[in-house]
Amino acid sequence: MITSPRTWTAALIALALALPATAAEEAPKRGGTLTYLIPADAPPTFDGHRETTYATVQAVAPYYSVLARINPDNPASTTDIVCDLCTEMPQPTDGGKTWTFKIRDGVKFHDGTPLTADDVAASWNEIVFPSPGVLSPRSSDFEMVDRIETPDPHTVVFRLKFATAAFLPGLADPYAFIYKKAQLDKDPHWYEKNVLGSGPFKFVSYEAGQSIKGERNPDYYDEGKPYLDGVVGIFAPKQATRIDALRSDRAAIEFRGLPPASRDELKRELGDKIAVQESDWNCGSVVTINHAKKPFDDVRVRRALTLAVDRWRGATALSKIADVRTVGSVVFPASPLAPSQEQLHEVAGFWPDIEKSRQEAKRLLKEAGAENLSFELLNRDVDQPYKYVGIWLVDEWSKIGVHVTQRVLPSGPWIAAERAGEFTVVLQANCHAVVNPLMDVQPYLPSSFSKQNYGNYEDPKEQELYEAALHESDLAKQKQLMFQFSKHVMDTEAHKLMVLWWYRIVPYRSYVKGWRISPSHYLNQDLANIWLDK
Repeated sequence: MITSPRTWTAALIALALALPATAAEEAPKRGGTLTYLIPADAPPTFDGHRETTYATVQAVAPYYSVLARINPDNPASTTDIVCDLCTEMPQPTDGGKTWTFKIRDGVKFHDGTPLTADDVAASWNEIVFPSPGVLSPRSSDFEMVDRIETPDPHTVVFRLKFATAAFLPGLADPYAFIYKKAQLDKDPHWYEKNVLGSGPFKFVSYEAGQSIKGERNPDYYDEGKPYLDGVVGIFAPKQATRIDALRSDRAAIEFRGLPPASRDELKRELGDKIAVQESDWNCGSVVTINHAKKPFDDVRVRRALTLAVDRWRGATALSKIADVRTVGSVVFPASPLAPSQEQLHEVAGFWPDIEKSRQEAKRLLKEAGAENLSFELLNRDVDQPYKYVGIWLVDEWSKIGVHVTQRVLPSGPWIAAERAGEFTVVLQANCHAVVNPLMDVQPYLPSSFSKQNYGNYEDPKEQELYEAALHESDLAKQKQLMFQFSKHVMDTEAHKLMVLWWYRIVPYRSYVKGWRISPSHYLNQDLANIWLDK
């Protein structure tokens, strides 16, 4: 019998929330426009099926519906999955291998055409089984899916190859926008540059690098919502710009998160005009090493880089100035599948004795003939926490005699450089929505399997460990397999360097009501529940 996602995720996390005490007691007010900040220069494209960046989901999620999602009234939960376009959450049949969803009647796309099960199935087929030439970075997440069927216009059936606890949380992915089948059939790339959904807001306009605007959808199927007349997302990659906008009330909220000092500064200056919500964050800073670039095809060089980094001391120092806080493996630290601190101490780069680690790093570099190693670190032009973590890493590597410079690019070119393999070492973030470790570790899998892994390596042993964990139903055995997987990725082969896990702090204008924080800056972004108390 397969372990249900509710069984093994129920103990995931007691999130540190600072929710307004009266939020649930107040009657929502209608009207007004929410102006919010998107901490990026622009989304690379509008296509949620293609992209992995918050710049896309925060920009266009208000215009789309999904099949199922984490409950927007309880987004801190990792198990409270509810319907959006479906009518009720199904119980699987056939030993957990068949999931049948009934689709709402009367849903319309914003152009007035009806949305049916065919549109849902076509959208999910593009995610799971993308057309030739279509990028779907999450396709490998759904290797358990055998086929998707539509026996009638109101029914979608997912038939799995094997039962797994990873499927249902994966189905709640907030990027899984439902597109028009007719449009996908005509041009599967159309949604990269265009917006047409069935969500709470209708797309109005986009000014590249400036803003994206929407208006209330009067035909929205969730009766009474949205409460707002409109939304305006302002692209603002600089942290100082965003803080000034919140301070001056030119914008009401920035959903991604700000560092502790910014929270304290805004509260000190504005008092009760600013509210704050905080949460652990299913997002971590990761260094990906391009194995196709010498000398990084040598595991000794890769292990030297991870051994040089003092994560334990770095977490304490950086947490005071950046939105990082927790030392952990490739598994979200609060997950029951995460290793204990004692187990972490067994992994290279997590030893408690940093001097011992750095001596070993120097020995490995000498043995590999790379004592005078120098390279360029590709980084993203986002202050928190990319630039802070990047500067810290450069300093850490200097302590074993490695010289590193940084190339910092805006989000679009940074992603393009990753995908083209135009980097030696890159600082990334492995960020996910619903806490689902069996899927969340996908970007660490071999490049031929995971479209989100730009490390250019193959590793049958790693794949074997992952498949064993994915199919395992016993939680204790699954946890041990995940530790073996983590140690293999971070230590034995040092494919990637898991650096530090993030901590989410969202200060916002206190007149913003109805929004609740989650452990992800991708969740709860359709903005249908938000209202303004002014």
